Amino acid sequence: MPARPSPSTPLNLALQGGGAHGAFTWGVLDALLEDGRFDFEGVSGTSAGAMNAVCLAQGLMAGGREGARRALDRFWTAVAQSSPFDQGGDGAALAPGLKAMLQWTDYLSPEQLNPFDLNPLRDIILEQIDFTALRQHSSVKLFIAATHANSGKLRIFQNAELSIDSLLASACLPTIHRSIVIDGEPYWDGGYSANPAVFPLFYQCTAADILLVLLTPLHYEETPESAQDIKLRLRELAFNSTFLREMRMFAHLRDQLTLAERPRWLPRWLPRSRFEQRANDIRFHAITADALLKTLPPESKLAVNLPFFTRLRDSGREHGQAWLKAHQAAVGQRSTLDLAALFY
Repeated sequence: MPARPSPSTPLNLALQGGGAHGAFTWGVLDALLEDGRFDFEGVSGTSAGAMNAVCLAQGLMAGGREGARRALDRFWTAVAQSSPFDQGGDGAALAPGLKAMLQWTDYLSPEQLNPFDLNPLRDIILEQIDFTALRQHSSVKLFIAATHANSGKLRIFQNAELSIDSLLASACLPTIHRSIVIDGEPYWDGGYSANPAVFPLFYQCTAADILLVLLTPLHYEETPESAQDIKLRLRELAFNSTFLREMRMFAHLRDQLTLAERPRWLPRWLPRSRFEQRANDIRFHAITADALLKTLPPESKLAVNLPFFTRLRDSGREHGQAWLKAHQAAVGQRSTLDLAALFY
């Protein structure tokens, strides 16, 4: 009688956005899929994180773990091949033509820069992603973040609402792309309101373990001094601020729910509420790209080059494999991330 396969451990994923740096997350996911010891219940993603989330779900639905690895490879390869600019080397520096175009974004609107609304990413997604099947058959719960342009409110698109427009909205930088209009309302990049949103994984999933894949440093070594560097730092801080506040809330909640800090008037034998129990059980883990991404210029987020993507993917795979070796056994047992130390 053949041996029964060992059950996989359920895990939720929170995938940050970061443009081209999302290829690092591709590598992390590739390592997790190759390892094969996790099933993914919920995946929350913003911008490039949303692209990775949808490719992961599409591949799992169509061909299991190996199908997901192929889907991610196919997406990032197609994005690299879609660039009209010639970028030599590893692509970390922007091509001169792309640099010149980006300078015009300070003076021209997306309608003026791109009057025909050409968007190679739309074509790639339409070719590779079956949104009808994802809405109806995906076993992965998807939470795709976008920002309502006229209010700043966060909107989370779940499986039943997935479409080409909801995915493009999550990655819509308004200085480069036209607003994405959904049901008559304009949306911009989800990073302005959540990068990524963690609360859906808390409220709408049963798996107690959440793995954060972070593309923005939690701490910088140097203070920017030039006008351009200050501008870039402000942009990064703005994109990370909502995530930091959300994680601080989780850290504070965990502290308040320790038995020693329960109100004196509340009997200690009284069962916890379902919310308290969920907050007490939730376990956080993280894979960060700080060491690599601190060596790259901020503008490299806009680089489109296969050697550069491959370099980031390989680094992501190494980080993913290192995390598996160090912390895989802790999943389902305990957190490996000190929330208070990182987010207080």
